[in-house]
Amino acid sequence: MASVNGAVLSLAYIVGLLLTALPGQFAGIPGGAIAVLLTGAVASFTLPRFWKTGPRSRLWLAAGLVGLLATLYFQLRLPDVEESDISRQISDFDPTAPAQVLTVQGKIDTPPRLTRKQKVRFWLNVTQVSEITGDGNSAIAGQPATGKLYVTVPLLQGTGLTVGQVVAVTGSPYKPKPAQNPGGFNFEQYLKRQGGFAGLTGTQVDFPEGEGRSPWGWWLIRERIVQSQVRWSGVPEGPLLSAMVMGRNGVDLPYDVQDQFSRAGLAHALAASGFQVSLLVGVMLTLTQKLPNRARLVFGVGVLILYTGLTGMQPSVLRAAVMGTAALVALTTERKVRPLSSILLAAAILLLVNPLWIWDLGFQLSFLATLGLIVTVPPLTQKLDWLPPAIATLTAVPLAAYLWTLPLQLYAFGVVSPYSILLNVVVTPLITLISIGGMISALAALLWSTAGSAIAAVLYYPLHSLIFLAEFCNRLPGNSFATGTISVIQAIALYSLIILIWVWQRGQKHWWIALLFGLSLVALPAWYRYSNLFQVTILSTSETPVLVVQDRGSVGLINSGNQENADFTVLPFLKKQGINQINWAIATDFNANSTGWNRIAADLPIQTFYRNFSAGTVSDRPAASPVQPNLGQASLLNSPLLEPSSSPLSVGQATQLGSVTASLINSNPVVLQLSIGGQRWLLLQNLEPSAEQQRFLSEKISAPVQVLWWSGEFLHPDLLTAIGNQAAIASADLIDPDTALWLRERAIATYWTGHDGAIQWTLEEGFTPFLNALENNPSAF
Repeated sequence: MASVNGAVLSLAYIVGLLLTALPGQFAGIPGGAIAVLLTGAVASFTLPRFWKTGPRSRLWLAAGLVGLLATLYFQLRLPDVEESDISRQISDFDPTAPAQVLTVQGKIDTPPRLTRKQKVRFWLNVTQVSEITGDGNSAIAGQPATGKLYVTVPLLQGTGLTVGQVVAVTGSPYKPKPAQNPGGFNFEQYLKRQGGFAGLTGTQVDFPEGEGRSPWGWWLIRERIVQSQVRWSGVPEGPLLSAMVMGRNGVDLPYDVQDQFSRAGLAHALAASGFQVSLLVGVMLTLTQKLPNRARLVFGVGVLILYTGLTGMQPSVLRAAVMGTAALVALTTERKVRPLSSILLAAAILLLVNPLWIWDLGFQLSFLATLGLIVTVPPLTQKLDWLPPAIATLTAVPLAAYLWTLPLQLYAFGVVSPYSILLNVVVTPLITLISIGGMISALAALLWSTAGSAIAAVLYYPLHSLIFLAEFCNRLPGNSFATGTISVIQAIALYSLIILIWVWQRGQKHWWIALLFGLSLVALPAWYRYSNLFQVTILSTSETPVLVVQDRGSVGLINSGNQENADFTVLPFLKKQGINQINWAIATDFNANSTGWNRIAADLPIQTFYRNFSAGTVSDRPAASPVQPNLGQASLLNSPLLEPSSSPLSVGQATQLGSVTASLINSNPVVLQLSIGGQRWLLLQNLEPSAEQQRFLSEKISAPVQVLWWSGEFLHPDLLTAIGNQAAIASADLIDPDTALWLRERAIATYWTGHDGAIQWTLEEGFTPFLNALENNPSAF
């Protein structure tokens, strides 16, 4: 009964933390706290009447109080900006002022790791700050400061840095921005969850006098293991082996390998978690089976502590270590283990240490996957009794984890990997072999580095095979299907359905009804929205304006941006909207900032691709404007992904694209007219400030134009008068001040992506800046 009571209170604490997502307050008390308290009170009166053998009413009332305290504790632990925090030293962005330069001194708090841009990133615990003036002198010398700072420095400056070092980093500080696009990465929220409120783009790293020596730490052991495993295995096999043993957060695993594993549904293999801990516990119990129980327990707990330190104290590893310790205690003392109570207690203990982990996606996925293994693998194995026992277990394990994590994945990413279950069944023996071999190699590397390298070299072919299988799966047709992100209500409904089937024994016989109902919960709303949505989205991208048209089942894309824009802005938006193909696409210009087309075409088929072939022709520009060679055009013209679907976009010719009509008025600079939803849009791109050129273009434009869309540069009053628009949208961080003043004086609604984020337009609601919508609908989710 004590385990049941502990499970109920642990669950109440977890639910209380989850309810912090509810908005609103009553008498200064969060709405979630009131909700959980009322739930506990109602349960104390009703549940004992129906559940005679269950907990008494006092326990349910206590659970409500625990949930109430959990919500209040969460609010207490939220990071807050102190008066001396480094973020208060950072000036607000002013494009007319010189860039602020600071020298920040502090201690490196996390292992330095490579970014995708081949820079070194780490967290710095700040102790001092100095501001550098224009003449290179310190305006504020050695002023005390506190807080955490997210730092990136060039590779040469960051090589050799370690945790615990005291360094002085000189660079430009900044305040992080929230997500600028629907489905985009919220950098501001990410830093806040880590306890930081500012970042620093460093250019130079110095060591204060007497502080250059690196202290001892777990990083020394981790580095010795990684170097030993990479020596004879090479890259990427060596770093992959280290990542599978110690987690990718502690290893510089190439990002292309990480991406391949994530797309194939094998990201869990790179995250040190319960799988590795269970293998470690099993190996230790086997090796120490002839020792007394007390000695086995001491050895087992010691190895778990060592492993947890090597992985960097990740939440998923801590949860698995707590459960592993409970299992060791139970097995060595010959007591019965209650896995469900253990996982709830482990989660509650970790969330007491850091309640903010409740919104850590890795922690959530790890907890749900483990819960699925505990409660769903046994019934699934029974259903698969027609298979050999070993194969039935291999199939049930990934299937159970997939079922319990799928709703959260759909909420967070909106993408499913159809082949992931089959792939996990195939590679589970391979992952087990590599993980055990990697642990043995790591242990050998601590004793004798060459021995660790030799063992790792034996695992080269299994590692290479694992990489090949992930790449092969990603090349299969339909390897990734975008359903679009689901709402919180849909996610709760799906988990309620899963829990109902788990708890209700009779319902397990009709699991297929629950499956059909769950599919309907996801598919029907997605189909209805996809078929009826008419929406235009101007994404917040750098350098190149990008627009997406969702036209009741038809999808159009104008421009791709560079590869970074394609990877982190365009593709995430399309996938979270449930888009699996692009019906038409237009490339208005080819240059170094249009390299994202190949990346987009590799993920999503483009039915018809329109190119501005006439860009740069002499007849299309005033005689005074020289024609510049186009360096990016040749590579795109020869692209095997785009060539089969290419069509010319000629000047003066109207092209019908569903309900949208596109007409290229001028090729260079680009003047593209779009008829969208009964309104005339005009895109101006690559304009020069020349009055002669802009007057030349104004003669080609036929008014009226309802929406002007341009790159934020100076527009001549004659050109603006010829356009006569009602709204203006700039795809730029800043708008030319003279142009902004002209628009403001004539009361023309003006938006720009650098200030408003993405701009969305619908027939019913008109224009909606994304950042305004985000502020009006805050959510802890």
